[in-house]
Amino acid sequence: MKKLVAALAAVLALPALAADTFKIDGSHTQAGFAVKHLLISTVRGEFGKTEGVIVYDEANPSKSSVEATIDAASIDTRDAKRDEHLRNPDFLDTAKHPTVTFTSSKIEKVADGQYKVTGDLTLRGVTKPVVLTVEGSPTPVRDPFGNTKLGGSATTRINRQDFGIAWSKSLDAGGLVVGDTVDITIDLELTKQ
Repeated sequence: MKKLVAALAAVLALPALAADTFKIDGSHTQAGFAVKHLLISTVRGEFGKTEGVIVYDEANPSKSSVEATIDAASIDTRDAKRDEHLRNPDFLDTAKHPTVTFTSSKIEKVADGQYKVTGDLTLRGVTKPVVLTVEGSPTPVRDPFGNTKLGGSATTRINRQDFGIAWSKSLDAGGLVVGDTVDITIDLELTKQ
């Protein structure tokens, strides 16, 4: 009995397994979007500055969390005039709303390396719940510099009108110059802290 009590005390004295904290590697992360233009083509763009922290509990993913921030003014669609219009009050209004943020509220493991991440997306000062479909590397890797890395891709679809981004012009044939549906893809590389 004394041995059992001693063994139990030894187990209880062990430090609890903790989740790992990973920082978003902004130089290897791309936050992109795609939206219909004139009903006939798709315009793609990206934001050049993304940062944040992901706390990942491999044993219990539901205890994981995500906090990410995107610099809204870093938008780039390869057209300077269009980018300037996207920064003004017709669209992102980056002078008043300099960041786009996401904070998770629920993380569910769907399969190995696949997750549904529910959280609050704040865009142009409006916060709405969204669900990200995430596919991630199941096993961390070490880079040549000794850093532990994870990677993944998150996708979702939003309606820009839900976030107060209503500008567009009507086409003679019907429809709008800029579509309401925006597909978002974020390709992430994470570094363990």
